[in-house]
Amino acid sequence: MKIDISGEIIFQTARSGGKGGQNVNKLETMVEGRWDIEASGLISIEQKSIIQEKLRNKITGEGILLAKSQTARTQLENKQQVIVKMNQWVNSALVKTKPRKATKPTASSKEKRIETKKKNTFIKTLRKKINKHNLNGE
Repeated sequence: MKIDISGEIIFQTARSGGKGGQNVNKLETMVEGRWDIEASGLISIEQKSIIQEKLRNKITGEGILLAKSQTARTQLENKQQVIVKMNQWVNSALVKTKPRKATKPTASSKEKRIETKKKNTFIKTLRKKINKHNLNGE
């Protein structure tokens, strides 16, 4: 079940850098999208807490999910990018991850690990300086 929050996003525009030539100095093409998670009627209280936990680095102190785009030349394209970005963030945050099952290494993987360690040890012994006393067997 995918959630579409595009109806609840509040957009704000500003002048942006990037592509657009002289238009950059005149037009407000950068779009910033804000979504108030607590005020949303699309998701449950449980989902709100999951989103706030998983997207905490993208949420302001007031509990607003923030995204901006200024890569495209037009305001409309940047607005679409913000909508896509925010919907992806919300939907990926709500996907439940399967718990990892702890496994033990197999006998062959243990053996392979020890073999590579022996090989590395041998290579490193070859890098050492040669001692004159060791050559004569003394």
